[in-house]
Amino acid sequence: MLKRRLGKTGPEVSAIGLGAMGMSTDWYGHADEAEGLATIDAALEAGVTLIDTGDFYGMGHNEMLIGDALKQGSKRDKAVLSVKFGGQRGPDGHWLGYATDRNATRTALAYTLKRLRVDYIDIYRPARVSPLVPIEDTVGAIAELVKEGYVRHIGLSEAGADTIRKAHAVHPIVDLQIEYAILTRGVEDKILPVLRELGIGMTAYGVLSRGLISDSALAGGSRSGFRAMAPRFQGENLDQNLKLVSALKAIADEKGCTVAQLAMAWVYAQGEDIVPLIGARKPARLAEALGALYVTLTPADMARIEAAAPASAVAGTRYPAALIPTLDSER
Repeated sequence: MLKRRLGKTGPEVSAIGLGAMGMSTDWYGHADEAEGLATIDAALEAGVTLIDTGDFYGMGHNEMLIGDALKQGSKRDKAVLSVKFGGQRGPDGHWLGYATDRNATRTALAYTLKRLRVDYIDIYRPARVSPLVPIEDTVGAIAELVKEGYVRHIGLSEAGADTIRKAHAVHPIVDLQIEYAILTRGVEDKILPVLRELGIGMTAYGVLSRGLISDSALAGGSRSGFRAMAPRFQGENLDQNLKLVSALKAIADEKGCTVAQLAMAWVYAQGEDIVPLIGARKPARLAEALGALYVTLTPADMARIEAAAPASAVAGTRYPAALIPTLDSER
């Protein structure tokens, strides 16, 4: 498995990471626990070391699932665990906001360690930047946990350029987790230049734009769960975006790969400091993702992709309007 380092001070990880969220939620279709365990096992056997989760995915179920997978055969040493915290949910599943103050941070980690059945977390990060808690305080609280040995590295998620600078001034940040895809390019304007200036890596999620860049989407696949709320999957927006995906598929067909593999390869080709996260829930989807590492994109290919799907042609925002204000990266 090819490797990349997360930032100047972060760990060496596999060239792609496994995003485990879909194994514990129905946001992108039915989740099957046995298939989730099989996918994690297949990923580790293939040399995928970076596994990403959040303590609120499935109300803790995702962490317990990963804990079960790592327990089998003592596989903890094979994994680099990236955990997001802070998301607050009620018993009915509704969002209550984000808690990232010192006590909430320490409490969240204590529960995470127990659910995962591990002694430390490799990369710990707030899921969102709370408007109620200065990022310096949150990072300072995690820095205490680094000194105590419970956390190895600190990351951020969906943070804007100014916030990244403030956080990095408190303690080295190894990576920013943020959405990045052929159809989601906002990070290129201000955020990516700051990451590269400071020597911070990126773990890119949503590389298929929530499944929009796929053969399944072109065939009229499921648009339930999160997709039912996402503007890019609505009405005329969807019609426009599927035209872009069709153009990308034509390029993929010529390259002898799937359109999903083309999209993954595009993100991977954006720089050695970027690690795509693949939300595979089944071993077959994982195998497809691993194949993307061997799709070589020439400068001519990259130019064709840009012409086929320019950022300005994408219709609809990446999150529903009500959620955009929760994203520090969009401010």
